[in-house]
Amino acid sequence: MRVMVLVKATEDSEAGAMPSAELLEAMGRFNEELADAGILLAGEGLQPSAQGKRVAFDGPARSVTSGPFDATGELVAGFWIWRVRDMDEAVAWVKRCPNPMPGPSEIEIRPVFEAPDFGDAMTPEVAEQEARIRNKMEDR
Repeated sequence: MRVMVLVKATEDSEAGAMPSAELLEAMGRFNEELADAGILLAGEGLQPSAQGKRVAFDGPARSVTSGPFDATGELVAGFWIWRVRDMDEAVAWVKRCPNPMPGPSEIEIRPVFEAPDFGDAMTPEVAEQEARIRNKMEDR
């Protein structure tokens, strides 16, 4: 199964505070362990929400809001995508992670939808389209 592992933002990360050299080294070692174990598919840190935009949808209408955004604890400061056996394995790996922030922080783990999760809505045509898209992504 694939999971998205979300590092939640803190006041420090939203203020643009950069991690210490020690934390960068510790996270680098952890990422190397994930890669060596064949779990790590992707992962990046994100700029503070002040650098971002939100696009709201209401039928055909679109509206754009510039950051920073409220509810700091609900924002994402970084992410990984992992391939794991199950949620228990993902939790075990997260527990091994260095604290990603100076002070209290939180990491959320969410399963990624897979084609079978969509049931009958995943027609052969949609499955073929998904396969084409994945192939294009892998070619890059």
